[in-house]
Amino acid sequence: MLLIAGSAVAQEVNSSAQMQMSSSGEDVSAKEIVDYTPSILLDSKFGYNGIVSGGAAGFGGEGLYLDIEGKISKNFSYSLYQKLFTANSEDTSVFDNTDCLTLNYDVGGFTFIAGKQGVLLGSFEDDAYDNDSYYDMNSMFYNSWSSNHWGIQAVWTNKSETSSVALQATNSPFSYRPKEDNLYAYNLGWRGSWDWYESFWSANMFEYEKGKFVNLIAMGNMFYAGNLTLGLDCIMRGADINCNDEITIHFMPSYDFGDKFRLFGKLGWERTNDDLPYDFSGEYLSTEEKIAANEENLATIPAFLIAGQDYWFYGAGLEYFPLKENKSVRLHAAWMSNNYTKRNCVNIGLTWKVDLMKAFKRIACKK
Repeated sequence: MLLIAGSAVAQEVNSSAQMQMSSSGEDVSAKEIVDYTPSILLDSKFGYNGIVSGGAAGFGGEGLYLDIEGKISKNFSYSLYQKLFTANSEDTSVFDNTDCLTLNYDVGGFTFIAGKQGVLLGSFEDDAYDNDSYYDMNSMFYNSWSSNHWGIQAVWTNKSETSSVALQATNSPFSYRPKEDNLYAYNLGWRGSWDWYESFWSANMFEYEKGKFVNLIAMGNMFYAGNLTLGLDCIMRGADINCNDEITIHFMPSYDFGDKFRLFGKLGWERTNDDLPYDFSGEYLSTEEKIAANEENLATIPAFLIAGQDYWFYGAGLEYFPLKENKSVRLHAAWMSNNYTKRNCVNIGLTWKVDLMKAFKRIACKK
């Protein structure tokens, strides 16, 4: 299902092990064979991050995730994507560190999803794995809000599997006490996939006070031509129905040199207005306080956007995949900057994924 793949961050099950018996002992060999062996991956990222001016630099871990997906029966499946460590997190509980924890039920062309899941926001920047994202190259909107919340979702996919439409209700991103605040988000998403084009569009309503909503229109687009990929996201937000209080647009080109190298870049623009009744960061500061925070800030990206000032962010990088059989190991070098701080940041590092199920099987075979 196209939208399920976008909203759940766990990867597909690729184990070859199969079970011929049901949990009750029933012989199901004559029926459709279901693979119950889960996919269990440990996803890690390490790097050197340095501001060129020398203000801050050092080695460190940037993300450690447990990625599990599997099936309970022919119709029921589950997903878990758990942060074991993330460089930019201040989480205080296990579920705060959970990006995805869902139970999915498939019947006909429909899928029903319950649990913690990604909010259906039509943006390929937001749709990416955290370890595939470069923090200082992201939009300020992406870095300022939490996109994973508890809720329910219903998805319909056409027979050719080129289009999916989903309805979703979750806790609101403005809800800081999910079981008490009684604030919700209502989302309608459409995802399409063809050889030359992929779409992820959405219409969203995020409740910031009881009965008061931030309206969003988001249009994510990916165009493919041979080894060239051109991504274009546009997200408009506002307390009014015209959604013109804030806007984020970014262009994301990339080119694959065979299976080994990937060259990528990003150019983005954001704008915000004064006196908004909502604040995705949860700070609700005055313009003067935001300016003061930016002056004290030593990071690559600014602390806050200032109304009336265009924010341009940009960067480029190269990824290298040394293994022939898969892309479980990736080396990268990236440069990032923006017109607010005018600081240049370089990030050099590596990402690796360990397939724990394959490791367990190899250990078992040696005994």
